[in-house]
Amino acid sequence: MDVILIPGLWLDAASWEEVVPDLEKAGHRVHPLTLPGVGESATSSSDIGIADWIAAVVRTIDELPADRVVVVGHSGGGNVAWGAAAERPDRVARVIFVDTIPPAPGHGISEFEVVDGVVPFPGWDFFPEEDVYDLDEATRARTAPLTRSVPARVPTDEIELARADRFRVPVTLLMGGMDEESLRASVADWGPYGDEFRAIDDAEVVRIGSGHWPQFSVPHRLAELIDAAIRR
Repeated sequence: MDVILIPGLWLDAASWEEVVPDLEKAGHRVHPLTLPGVGESATSSSDIGIADWIAAVVRTIDELPADRVVVVGHSGGGNVAWGAAAERPDRVARVIFVDTIPPAPGHGISEFEVVDGVVPFPGWDFFPEEDVYDLDEATRARTAPLTRSVPARVPTDEIELARADRFRVPVTLLMGGMDEESLRASVADWGPYGDEFRAIDDAEVVRIGSGHWPQFSVPHRLAELIDAAIRR
């Protein structure tokens, strides 16, 4: 299976480097992406928004010879994955979300401080303990230099999801600390995000047992779970 790996905010294709070999050993053709404007100054990235990130993934889907592909999105990359699936529901065999849920139309990823016209990585200490508890000091020191700024518009741009047939695309949510029961209970209070999730015809939830960055803390387990979702 052709597998497209979409990083979350501040990350590029290299963030998947410990996951890719295991997926390749499992027989998949793996395509980790670096999205437009990552690491670039405001001069060259100010016009780049979430629609451009989605378009980059759609181009990758269109360029691949396979009839069907799997799209994996980590964190804010899940918004991009779902947006691409909404554009090409006939080509996407499954969307796999890594510690995030499908976005609702008209909503963004989140809001972060803009510095010199871009959104820099805020540092590991910015995030709650439940997100980073499994990143030891060595891992934080190793991965922080891999982070890049993202275009200012990307985190707050409202996503457009026009095609209702996106709900027919099977979905797997690989959640860091939540199992299926707890997630389904939680989405009842998540307004339009809960509506979007409940509208999906076939959605499964699998607990990873990690923080928010399993590609750094438990890459082999993450690869195993991605492979299992693909073969479901």
